[in-house]
Amino acid sequence: MSGLSFNDVSKRFGTSTVVDRFTLDVAEGEFVALVGPSGCGKTTSLRILAGLEEASAGQLLVGARDVTELPARDRNLAMVFQSYALYPHMTAAQNIGFALSLQGLDKVTITDRVQRAADRLAIGHLLERRPKELSGGQRQRVAVARCIVREPAAFLFDEPLSNLDAKLRGTARVEIARLQKTLGITTLYVTHDQVEAMTMADRVVLMDAGRIRQIGTPMQLYHHPVDLFVATFLGSPAMNLLAGEVRHDRGEVRFSAPGLDLRLPETTHCAPGPVTLGLRPEALERMPTAPDRIALTGVVDHVEHLGAETLVQFAVQGSRDASMTARIPGGWPVRAGAPVTLSAAHVALHLFDATGSAVALHFAGSARASVGQRVPA
Repeated sequence: MSGLSFNDVSKRFGTSTVVDRFTLDVAEGEFVALVGPSGCGKTTSLRILAGLEEASAGQLLVGARDVTELPARDRNLAMVFQSYALYPHMTAAQNIGFALSLQGLDKVTITDRVQRAADRLAIGHLLERRPKELSGGQRQRVAVARCIVREPAAFLFDEPLSNLDAKLRGTARVEIARLQKTLGITTLYVTHDQVEAMTMADRVVLMDAGRIRQIGTPMQLYHHPVDLFVATFLGSPAMNLLAGEVRHDRGEVRFSAPGLDLRLPETTHCAPGPVTLGLRPEALERMPTAPDRIALTGVVDHVEHLGAETLVQFAVQGSRDASMTARIPGGWPVRAGAPVTLSAAHVALHLFDATGSAVALHFAGSARASVGQRVPA
């Protein structure tokens, strides 16, 4: 088991740069997820580390060993692909032990290691079946078992759950995360699914257009986004946004938008002009207005009853196009067309300047008084 390092790694296809100066250290035993929209460079970064793509620039380390120029077979990394890449003519046992047979190990050793890996994943009874006789979840376990028997320096996962149905994805998330903690093996996991990244990883690397936008724990990225891209990518429903402006008036810093006028802390460092106020749906509550809260009034457009919770979309009073979504307890009766007033604590607010960068808001008693650390460009 070893740590992983990308040092200023880039990948170019002709004139197009798909990975741009990617720098990341994954500690030994850590689970790190690369997440971002399609085409952001996350899978290419993983393939470069695996040796399936050649880096145009930069250095790759597995532990202290420079593997930049090594072929994939010599990097001691195990990769689980989106398709699982199982040989259809082989049994599960043969698929799991194939890499060991290539190493020239004797049959007794191979059988023993295959059985132990299969038992850890509860597929010992499936070893004589071929891939076509296995469910999607069972094939995924066979692919993971194939990695385990090799005793690699690290696991690399490329969208391993995308072929599973929603219910099985939830179960598989738990299984992979539990297995990784049990084995203590360094893991780099690529996904476009923010739920996978948020629920499984020790740290999340959010990418866009070939670059890292922010690195941190799931909750750091959720509560302290460095910019509008991070703020709106994470969270479902997405963060509510309200366009407005900041003005400096007789020693006060104020935010104003249709239906809202708010005094910001004097320590707010934001130039006068257009800004965006952000608010998570769960921050909107049925609580009375207070000095440390803002109130938003409007008319309900749409209601989604989800059982334990209800999503309420409403048009903000005084604005032509501002719409908000609130996540409220499921027992609250609400209907489309009804007036609604919800409030949110000042400490739940996010502010983004004209460039989209987050502005720190130091409201009194705030537990969220800072923004995340931006990755240097």
